[in-house]
Amino acid sequence: MIDIKKYKHVIWDWNGTLFNDVKLCADIMNNLMMRENLGTITIEKYRDVFTFPVKKYYEALGHDVGDENWEKISHAFINEYEERKFEQTLYPDSKYVLDEISKMGISQSVLSAYSQHTLEKLIEYFGLTKYFIRLIGLDNIYAASKLENGIKWMKELGYGKGEVLLVGDTIHDCEVANEIGADPVLLSVGHQSKEKLETCGVPMINSLSELIKHE
Repeated sequence: MIDIKKYKHVIWDWNGTLFNDVKLCADIMNNLMMRENLGTITIEKYRDVFTFPVKKYYEALGHDVGDENWEKISHAFINEYEERKFEQTLYPDSKYVLDEISKMGISQSVLSAYSQHTLEKLIEYFGLTKYFIRLIGLDNIYAASKLENGIKWMKELGYGKGEVLLVGDTIHDCEVANEIGADPVLLSVGHQSKEKLETCGVPMINSLSELIKHE
């Protein structure tokens, strides 16, 4: 069980952690695959294959990821995602958990591989802006590593070992947490399967509300 009260700050991943866009991403990938006669995948298959950097995930599904085609399919994915993003919802307990952590006097932020502008727009749309002291996204659409931003943010926060918790849903989130000196906890219902996440050997939760359960 995570003792949330021992932390001074919580860093949240966005996609697949607070924002439930897993089905949308699988749907869009199926649309891209059908255009190239690559078949389709289930959500379970999507969660088994998805990884960072995302180019490796596209490649594993049979896409041509050469420079010219990679730019084309990246834009095709993000264009459909942007058109449909407001169809998606937060995980049911996202707002409740953010509110409870805020009441504990623990500050919170978002560190995401999502673009900065759309990250801010979505978080505002869901009425969550008030919970975060900083929203940190990327400045391009290619979903490269958010590690560099995480390192900078931890330096700004100035907290020591055991004082920052990072909540994510992928192995990459665990890697980022380890690199920046935060304690990782992984949500098992996001973009990667529980079996993949278990290889990290770190605490795992099946719902966000587990973060604030009292012993």
